[in-house]
Amino acid sequence: MIVMKTTQGKMLSVLQSVSGIVERRHTLPILANVLIRKTGSSLQFTTSDLEIQIRTTAELGGDTGDFTTTVGARKLIDILRTMPADQSVVLESSQNKVILKGGKSKFTLQTMPAEDFPVVQESPGFGPAFSVPQKTLKDLLGQVSFAMAVHDIRYYLNGILFVAEGKQLSLVATDGHRLAFASALLDVEVPRQEVILPRKTVIEMQRLLNDAEGAIEMQFANNQAKFAFEGMEFVTKLVEGKFPDYNRVIPKNHKNSITLGRVALLATLQRTAILTSDKFKGVRLNIEPGTLRVASNNAEQEEAVDELDIDYAGDSIEIGFNVTYLIDALSNMEQEMVKLELSDGNSSALFTIPDNATFKYVVMPMRI
Repeated sequence: MIVMKTTQGKMLSVLQSVSGIVERRHTLPILANVLIRKTGSSLQFTTSDLEIQIRTTAELGGDTGDFTTTVGARKLIDILRTMPADQSVVLESSQNKVILKGGKSKFTLQTMPAEDFPVVQESPGFGPAFSVPQKTLKDLLGQVSFAMAVHDIRYYLNGILFVAEGKQLSLVATDGHRLAFASALLDVEVPRQEVILPRKTVIEMQRLLNDAEGAIEMQFANNQAKFAFEGMEFVTKLVEGKFPDYNRVIPKNHKNSITLGRVALLATLQRTAILTSDKFKGVRLNIEPGTLRVASNNAEQEEAVDELDIDYAGDSIEIGFNVTYLIDALSNMEQEMVKLELSDGNSSALFTIPDNATFKYVVMPMRI
């Protein structure tokens, strides 16, 4: 049976869209495979790592009929990548193998039985579906994902908190030293739902989402989240545990605030970061009426000092920060201006966007 008959570009695009989660080496060998299910002329591609399952549907020619198999996803992609983009390619089934042909090339690949593929059982208890534009979710993830923890023993920090309530969707990430919050409005009112998406899911979502106008539909259950967009369905396990109360972490009513250009501040921090050491990324900020001075030094007794003129008439404050935490936040923002709010040199600082309550970034000071 001819399972697919299409161009290299189309087949590769479909396979790449589902294969980001596939590991080359796995305790279950079949998880290195993609499940291909043909029903009539429609093809369904499914991959899984037991935590996440991605499925997409496509029409890629070939014979009509019913057929299922699983074949090595990365191997198939690697072969297709070596072929010209407009090359006509054919995938045929032959007993327990599939044959990929393109031009004068022919590859015979081993398959594994489709019935052995561990399809995720979807939760029966999904809450009401709601949607946002793909670009909105992509932007929200970009504004907070850098603040996720990596391999933290507090496993609930290794991901992003999604909170849907009323007409608002909020995303929060923290690693215990900093916290990023971003929110967007929904078209419909939804009951309060809180879930923590794992780090791997977040990274894969960022890979798949684009700036298209199309919407992404979301549904949450106690142990799963489901996303549907552009013919793709994405089901993921959730992180169990209680996320910190982010409302208590975000400081309010700071008495000192400075509004300044984001690009200028970012450039100053990037310059002074050059003379920090790999182990100690600290920079010292001296804020005085009219001037913001940023300084750093290292074990070789080298020193960097940079100054910005600012419109400020508040208290004189000296405060230390991990410069990476500041650069991360400013690099993931697009706005021209940023607002920095402080109480003193020992309290956390709050970065916001002037006249915009949808983004907040809290960073703890460090001793220098």
